[in-house]
Amino acid sequence: MIGPLVEPDSVPEWLRPLVKVSGEVDSRTFTRFNPPDDRYTRSAAVLILFGERDEGPDVLLLRRADTLGSHAGQVAFPGGGAEEGDDGPVGTALREAEEETGVVPSGVRPIAVLPELYVPVSRFAVTPVLAHWETPSPVHAVDPAETASVARVALADLADPANRFMVRKPGASWKGPAFEVDGLFVWGFTAGLLSVLLGLGGWEREWDPGDVRDLDVALAEYRARVAAADGRGVTGEE
Repeated sequence: MIGPLVEPDSVPEWLRPLVKVSGEVDSRTFTRFNPPDDRYTRSAAVLILFGERDEGPDVLLLRRADTLGSHAGQVAFPGGGAEEGDDGPVGTALREAEEETGVVPSGVRPIAVLPELYVPVSRFAVTPVLAHWETPSPVHAVDPAETASVARVALADLADPANRFMVRKPGASWKGPAFEVDGLFVWGFTAGLLSVLLGLGGWEREWDPGDVRDLDVALAEYRARVAAADGRGVTGEE
């Protein structure tokens, strides 16, 4: 099922526009890539978990360990590949979130399912599951070998024009949105989803998409700033 899982009026007012529009979008709202008919893809799901604290609404993100063989240091939503026994994408997203961040599933209310999105670099067909964190629980990097850190990032900070820009890969036609916020450098699939969701949810502020930076340069400058601030280096996404 794609679209709302609950009545929009049953969620906080700030989440209602996103729940309402979830049934009106398709994969083209988020990506230009479609799963190929002649190539193997693996089903996966991510949990886009919205909570609220004194400073306002936020979303749960994690940074993968720098020592991983693939996607080292990437910033992502909790999630991963589907496994036998999962109760569809919602079950996959909740299981992965618990395994990666320690979030207690009983305090999480799934509110909508977005269309399946194809990620060419990993050949995953990813279903984003939107959820409201009704009863927040402590979160942490459950396995440091896989997850370096976990953070609740304020939507207001993501929407801050000072934290947003575009990145491009040298020699490639691709470019996409990026964020530098709360000590995280977010780009690729996760940043693309966040960028669209900010607009759909009505949280977006006017920013400058004409600020396009070389990805390698932007990452190197980010690492240098982090290293200078706390004496350790981190990487960005993908």
